[in-house]
Amino acid sequence: MGKKQKEVSDESLVDTIIEAIREKKGQQIVKLDLQELKNTVCSYFIICQAESNTQVNALAENIEKQTSLKLKVPPHHIEGRINSQWVLLDYFGVVVHVFQREFRDFYKLEDLWSDGKLELITE
Repeated sequence: MGKKQKEVSDESLVDTIIEAIREKKGQQIVKLDLQELKNTVCSYFIICQAESNTQVNALAENIEKQTSLKLKVPPHHIEGRINSQWVLLDYFGVVVHVFQREFRDFYKLEDLWSDGKLELITE
């Protein structure tokens, strides 16, 4: 029998992602639980913001590094690294949005998904 990859829960992934964001001083961290909603693309959104494109990149890189190191789970897909205004990391069950403040204010994902259970993660 072949070696099976360890199954990682979405909750473990969320915890690791939030810790990685905190390590690089990400701001206004929100966990949006979408599990009770119908027809969603994932179980959780994790949303945070940064002061510059340099910090957006640092946050995205640390999230990718920590999930790979600690859980052996690399992101399935990453978008937005070229301009670093909004980087999305897709882990299937968990999608992470790292914004520069002005782009987060403009897109207002929390409002678009307001039927989900929102939890502000305190620093």
